[in-house]
Formats: sequence, structure tokens, C-alpha cells
Amino acid sequence: MAFKAKGPRARTRHKLQKKVRGMPKPNSMLKTFEVGDKVVIKIEPSIHSAMPFPRFHGNIGSIKGKRGTAYLVELTDGGKTKTLISHPVHLKRVM
Repeated sequence: MAFKAKGPRARTRHKLQKKVRGMPKPNSMLKTFEVGDKVVIKIEPSIHSAMPFPRFHGNIGSIKGKRGTAYLVELTDGGKTKTLISHPVHLKRVM
């Protein structure tokens, strides 16, 4: 009997796939954002710390605050406002 996977990366075979293997550049880990900045959530699969839930991959939110080295990102999902904790390597500024 096969059991359904229920881990944090379940059902993400294609979403969390990298074309070129390797670690991201150090500058991407040291990015800084200001409160109110608009960001898009682009999950970097090789960095597991403060990885947002894969459901939010590609969504746009705004920076609400900072918690340690991670940022609080506020976005709407299904008409509700949600707050995610995400490392800066998983965030990209929207122009």
C-alpha cells in the first residue's frame, strides 16, 4: 500500500526544479528590503531555510517587517490576508 507524501516539498517535482545545479550567489542571500516594498515569491530550491510554502510560489506581496534575517511578507490568498516568513533569497523586488 502506497502512502501519500505529506512533507514540505510534496507535489513540487516541477515547481522546485533547477535547470543548473549549484548554490545561488552570496549577494542574493544578503538582499535587503524596506517595509512596503513589493516582492514576488520565487522559491530557491537549494536553500531550505525560511522557505515559504510552495503554494505561494509566484505570488506578489509586500514587506511587512523583519524577523531575524527573514522578512514578513503580507499577501492575499483567497480573499484573506496572510503573512509569510521568508528568507531574502526566495524574494525578488518588483519594479
